[in-house]
Amino acid sequence: MTNNPFRIPVVIHADSMALAQVVAARIAEVVRAKPDAVLGLPTGATPIGTYHELIALHKAGLDLSRVRTFNLDEYYPIAPDAPQSYHHFMREQLFQQVNIDPKNIHIPRGDVPRDEVAAHCEAYERAIVEAGGIDFQLLGIGRDGHIGFNEPGSAETSRTRLVVINPITRQDAAGEFGGEANVPREAITMGIGTILVAREIILAALGEKKSSIIARAVLGLRTSDVPASLLQGHPCVTLHLDGDAAADLAG
Repeated sequence: MTNNPFRIPVVIHADSMALAQVVAARIAEVVRAKPDAVLGLPTGATPIGTYHELIALHKAGLDLSRVRTFNLDEYYPIAPDAPQSYHHFMREQLFQQVNIDPKNIHIPRGDVPRDEVAAHCEAYERAIVEAGGIDFQLLGIGRDGHIGFNEPGSAETSRTRLVVINPITRQDAAGEFGGEANVPREAITMGIGTILVAREIILAALGEKKSSIIARAVLGLRTSDVPASLLQGHPCVTLHLDGDAAADLAG
């Protein structure tokens, strides 16, 4: 159902599969309407279902050959072929199973020499602009309210840059790296300002661990302390949640 009293429109789904099907169907609509659409893509557990549904739509005939993609972020430093890298994640979960042209895939590189990071970030921003801007941005949300690696305190006007990862976020990633000590302390991320100029945004969240921060993002004031709350007021943004993630929204 759709609930409109919130500061961001919310759609609550019966389960994660239903959410994934609806979000993937919306991406397919965007691509069918504009075959060379520019998609902003996230990593993490939440979008995996959507990617699987998108793969199924591709196998059923959805042509993605002209789509351009820009991923939100990447750990720093990390090699693109490292199992924990977002380059590896995207290859495994989506790109190897659809017909997106590799030359149209853009992911920040975690192996850029430190003295070249600023130029790499500026080039990433230019590439988005040269592609015509992001038509559809898919987001997840961290337990601290981050979108991309825009941790609490990130400026609303921020652009692609090197950031320090919040300890909560590093704790959540510890299992992938064999311990928190092995999680990179930095990342390259699109900025909140970059995200907010996307023409359409869907933020998806699953599970009760996200319910508290979702309530703060949806019911609270816009604040950099909860980066996802800065989506409030975007002309075309929707939160898609399962029942557990929406648990703290009940009146």
